[in-house]
Formats: sequence, C-alpha cells, structure tokens
Amino acid sequence: MSRRIIDLSVTLDADIPADPPGMGPEITYLGHAEGAAQYEEMFGIPVAHQLDGAGAAVELLRLTTHNGTHLDAPWHYHPTMDGGKRAITIDEVPLEWCIGPGVRLDFRHLPDGHVVTAAEMAAEFGRIGHDLRPGEIVLVNTRAGALYGQPGYVAAGCGIGREATLWLAERGMRVCGTDAWSWDAPLKAVAEKAKATGDWGLFWEGHKAGAETVYCHMEKLANLDRLPATGFEVICLPVKIARGSAGWCRPVALLDG
Repeated sequence: MSRRIIDLSVTLDADIPADPPGMGPEITYLGHAEGAAQYEEMFGIPVAHQLDGAGAAVELLRLTTHNGTHLDAPWHYHPTMDGGKRAITIDEVPLEWCIGPGVRLDFRHLPDGHVVTAAEMAAEFGRIGHDLRPGEIVLVNTRAGALYGQPGYVAAGCGIGREATLWLAERGMRVCGTDAWSWDAPLKAVAEKAKATGDWGLFWEGHKAGAETVYCHMEKLANLDRLPATGFEVICLPVKIARGSAGWCRPVALLDG
C-alpha cells in the first residue's frame, strides 16, 4: 500500500517575519564563485582548473535553535522537570518519543490569545471521538498556521495552558506541537495580562508545566489543515545539539493511500 507524506515543517527563511524583531535567522549565501576561490585558498586548486570555475555553494547561518520548525526539550522550560529531576536536553530526548500515531486538534476557531483549558482539551477529543493513548503525538492547529510568513503571525493563534498541557501529559503524551510561534498563547498579550492581574504564573504557563511533568513540544509546524483528526503517523526527529534546549527538525506525517 502506498503512503503519502505531508511535510509539517516551515522553510527556514531570513526574509519573512516569522519571529519577533531581532530574533530571526540571518543567512549569508556563498555562491559557486566564492566556493571556487575558497577551494583555491584551502587546497591550492586554481579556480581555472575547477569545472566551469565553480566551487561549492555554501550557506552561513546565524540563528537560534528556536528559529524555524523545532522541537523544544524540557531544559528549555525549566532547570528541572517532573517534580525535581534534572531536565533533559535535546540530545537526551528518547527518539521513540518522536515517532508515533498522530492526533490533530482543530482550535482554529479560538481567538488570538485564548488559553486552552483542560476542559476544552477534553471537549476537542470528545468532538473527534478519540481517547488519547500513551505515545501519541498531538498536533494543535491554530489560526496562526494560515498566517505564517505574514506580519501578524507571531501574535496570532491560541495557546495551550498549564492545565491543558498537564491533561495531555497525564495520559502519556510525550511529544506535541503547534503551528503557532509558541506553545503558549502569544507572549506579549500574556505578559500584559500577568502584569494587569498580578498573577505572574500566567506567563509561559504551558511551557512551565514541564517543571511538573515531562514533555516536548514542536513550534512553527505547517500544513496541519491537510491532516485528518487521526489515522496518520508522525516522525519528528530533532537534530542533536550537545546540551541544547531545542533542535531543528523536519516533521512529516505519513498517511495510507
């Protein structure tokens, strides 16, 4: 039986507004002419004796592990996880967590800045008629996914709150993801609410749930609207970065037919 592959990653591109100002990647493209000059300098092979005077094209990148589609490790959220254990880094994340049946939740109707509760999470699983099982990878489709690459992307979409994150983890979820910039609701709006109410625990509450449990989440996913609610497999292996808080990944969904 043939299988379809749906790419769930965005393209790493320095020319689109996918991060807050000052936090985006920088990419310097070195063409074949520069590559030929480098080979002449490094190896002594004259440019004229390289095929068509062309060397290797190379890109130089300046970026964080949180640019582009990536998987956050528990170390990103807090120094400890699961009630006091040392939080694991991205190179310590078990690869078996990163392959499993997928579940897609549709929260596109929720307004920007909304924080999903445990009751809303349970209601969405009820709507799609699915009981979450250990090892399943939960993907959250928000309004932000349709705005990727546009100026309003970073501030768009709902976020997953502490109690909803714990609800998922209590049922054996270890990897999840969102098409929004953050697993939490847009941080500027959350920060303003925390300052206005004095409830500082509202800020980054979905991430900070990792201090109480253990889980990883992906951010800046793509094409979630092309997925069914269930019936597909997700593969989302992160790049190994020593002691890293995150690793870039190119997640894919595999569907039969």
